[in-house]
Amino acid sequence: MKIYTKTGDRGETGLFGGERVLKSHDRVQAYGEVDELNAWLGVVRTHEGLPPEVVALLVDVQKTLFAIGGRLADPSERIKASVAKVVVDDSDIQQLERTIDTLETELPPLRRFILPGGSPAGAALHVARTICRRAERAIVALGTENVEAHVIAYVNRLSDLLFVLARATNHRAGQSEIEW
Repeated sequence: MKIYTKTGDRGETGLFGGERVLKSHDRVQAYGEVDELNAWLGVVRTHEGLPPEVVALLVDVQKTLFAIGGRLADPSERIKASVAKVVVDDSDIQQLERTIDTLETELPPLRRFILPGGSPAGAALHVARTICRRAERAIVALGTENVEAHVIAYVNRLSDLLFVLARATNHRAGQSEIEW
């Protein structure tokens, strides 16, 4: 498979199902934001000192983000029935919630807004959270009737997880939070 096809040289790309759209199309924008989030989580994983379970969690999230990108690139839902690894369902959302609940048990209660920052890994997770929120806005802009509810809920919950994970990472690194 060649990496370049020249089919996008005029500013178009193909969605699953064969439809050609401009690279500025809202759907392409949405899965591009998800791709950026996925890449940023790869950067987060390069930080030294992340516990193996956090690295494994981030890899699982990255795989789910690939699935979400596939869902967003498939408005006709042609691959939905045939490719199991692109399914996003309640169990994925519940896993994020369980992880959030577990991490919050080790954190002091949040009483005010906090400034993003802390350790390099914690700060990178705060950046990932903001990219996640941007991806969420792009997905919702497609219209809630045009995107599966599980996809929207997953991305919403993921931003919550990234916030709590940033706090937990900083807490474990002995970095205090700066309140605003």
